[in-house]
Amino acid sequence: MQFSKRSEYGVRVMTELAIHYGSGPLSLTEISRDEAMPLPYLEQIVALLRRAGLVISHHGVHGGYELSRPPTDIVMSEVLDVLEGTMAPMLCAPLDGATMLCGRESICGSKVLWRRVRDAVAEALNTTTLADLVPGQASQPRSRPELTPLPMVTSSRSGRSERVTAPGPVVG
Repeated sequence: MQFSKRSEYGVRVMTELAIHYGSGPLSLTEISRDEAMPLPYLEQIVALLRRAGLVISHHGVHGGYELSRPPTDIVMSEVLDVLEGTMAPMLCAPLDGATMLCGRESICGSKVLWRRVRDAVAEALNTTTLADLVPGQASQPRSRPELTPLPMVTSSRSGRSERVTAPGPVVG
């Protein structure tokens, strides 16, 4: 599973805004220069983050962008949902917990692996805040989300049952 450049740059922008939280707006020109990212692409990314309510913009000579909430209150699942949309390691295991069926759903043994990968990614995103990404700043770890068990799934080939879990609730 690989995240897009949009997500990479978006996380870097949000981290820069977290580092400067409380110091007033930060210009995209500064971020672009300091982080060696193309300004036109940053403008597109920040527009998405602004529409989602994660950042606010200030116009004028001393304008720029800042976080809409403290870094401790923004979980990375919020950021990546805006930048990536629904993510899934495989069709049968979307991160939003929706059930997506494929033609092999009833006989597939590998879906257990993909759902475990999904659960691990969801947990990392739901328990990591922007404050966690600020170098040298210790934040309080978030509690792990509760996992809701799904019904037992029985493989028709082996007759074995495996418990499959859904991701926890979206935090934030």
